[in-house]
Amino acid sequence: MAVDQPTAREAEQTRIHNIGYRSYDGPRLGRAYARRSLYSQSLRGAYGLGRSVKSKVLPMLLFVVMCLPALIMVAVAVTTKAKDLPIEYTKYAIIMQGLIGLYVASQAPQSVSRDLRFKTMPLYFSRPIETGDYVRAKYASLASALFILTAAPLLVLYVGALLAKLDFSHQTKGFAEGLVSVALLSLLFSGISLVIAAATPRRGFGIAAVIAVLTISYGAVSTIQAIAAVHSGNTLTAIWAGLFSPVTLIDGVGTAFLGASSSYPGGHGPSAGQGVLFLLVVLGLVAGCYGLLLRRYRKVGA
Repeated sequence: MAVDQPTAREAEQTRIHNIGYRSYDGPRLGRAYARRSLYSQSLRGAYGLGRSVKSKVLPMLLFVVMCLPALIMVAVAVTTKAKDLPIEYTKYAIIMQGLIGLYVASQAPQSVSRDLRFKTMPLYFSRPIETGDYVRAKYASLASALFILTAAPLLVLYVGALLAKLDFSHQTKGFAEGLVSVALLSLLFSGISLVIAAATPRRGFGIAAVIAVLTISYGAVSTIQAIAAVHSGNTLTAIWAGLFSPVTLIDGVGTAFLGASSSYPGGHGPSAGQGVLFLLVVLGLVAGCYGLLLRRYRKVGA
C-alpha cells in the first residue's frame, strides 16, 4: 500500500528547530544554600514579609502589642525617675505568654501545614536537601521569629532603663538573663507547636490544637499548683506539677538559675537542685520534638 507523502505545507509545520539547549555550567550552590534559603524565606513568612497584606496583619499586630507594655513601663520609669523597672526581664514573657501562644499557634501551621496540604514535599526533596535540612530550617526559622517577638520588648526595657539612668550592671545582668529565658522559651514553644502542626495538613486544625495544648496544660497545672500550695500547703507538689506545662517549665528554670521571682502560687519555685531536672526536661523536650519532626518528614518523604 502506498504511503501518502506529506505536502510541502505539512513538512514546514513539522520542522524541528534547534533552540540551543545548553547544559548548566555555573556554580552549584548545594545543600547549605538551599537550607539557608528555606530558613530565610520561612523566617520572613513568619511575619508576613513577601506575602499578602492580610498575612502581615496578625504577626505585626502581635509584635506591636508585645512591645506596647514595655514602652509604657519605660515611659513611667523615665517620667517618675524610678530606681528600678516595674517588672523583671525574666518575667515579661511569662506575663505575656497568652500572646506568645497565639503567635506560635498561628505561625507554626503556616510554616509546615501548607507544604503537607498542597503536597509540595517531593519538590523540596527533589533538590539537594534532605529531611534533616528541611526540619532544621523550619525549626530554626520559627524559633528565631519567636525569639525576635519575645526579645524585642526586653530590648525596649533595657534601652529605657539606660535612658532612665538606672544601674548599668544590674540592668545588663537582668537583660542577659531575660534573653536566656526567652531563648529557651522560643526553642520549647516552637518545637511543640511544629510537632502538632506537622501532624495535620489543615491549618485551622493545627492552630486550634496548638492553642489547646498550650492553654489546657497551663490551666491544668496552675489549678493543681493553686490547690496544692494555697489550700493544702503542699509546696513540693506545686513545684513538681510545674514540669507538665511549657510555661511553668520556663518559669521554673528562670527561678532556679536566672534569679527570677517565681510565679508559682505562694512564690515557692524550684531550688537550684530541682531546677536541674526542670532544665533537663526542657532540653529533652526540645530534642524530642526535633526527633519527632525528623520521623514525621521521613515518613512524608517516603
